[in-house]
Amino acid sequence: MRYYISDCHFWHEKLLSQMDHRPFESVEAMNDFMIEQWNKRVRKNDDVVILGDFSWGNGIQTNEILEMLNGKKYLIVGNHDLYLKDKNFDPSYFVWIREYAELRDNRRKVCLSHYPMPCYNGQYRKDEDGNPKSYMLYGHVHDTRDQKFLEMYGNFIRSQTHRSIGDGSSQPIPFNMINCFCMYSNYIPLTLDEWIENDKLRREKMSVSENPLIN
Repeated sequence: MRYYISDCHFWHEKLLSQMDHRPFESVEAMNDFMIEQWNKRVRKNDDVVILGDFSWGNGIQTNEILEMLNGKKYLIVGNHDLYLKDKNFDPSYFVWIREYAELRDNRRKVCLSHYPMPCYNGQYRKDEDGNPKSYMLYGHVHDTRDQKFLEMYGNFIRSQTHRSIGDGSSQPIPFNMINCFCMYSNYIPLTLDEWIENDKLRREKMSVSENPLIN
């Protein structure tokens, strides 16, 4: 099984009081909870793709966290993964470390970047049943106003049409970007299908809460 998650920020104490306002008494309590949530889902031979900003700790602290986490781990580098430059960090904890990657997941292309890329490879491609053949998974923006701007942009793009290359018919423009922010999944790594459902439900909930005519 392959899972995805982003912006865990192990050892990042400021996220308890700033930006995320994570509900933990200490960074150690946050670390323990995230490890527990991870290991509830991930088994030894599972794959976990981390979409950046895994740890704010130094090399040794980050080694210790990785040692406690189940699964084979893959890293898309984020701007806060500074431990990578620490001589005490052991990169062998990751199967690979990349700035960007494209993988196959159940016959679908998955574009992986720490930073959101609104125009991603394969965006317009669909299978014979009209389902998306490409998704863009990202992190970096947490649940900030930048994420809200991306959601507004996504809603606008989905409302536009283009002429299909196949039969020339007018089709809605696909927009399948998903923020794999760890707090959106209660710090649990999710499969692609689970992230698709998570994103759908979260956007539906937001749409209802923002519409004053819906009780």
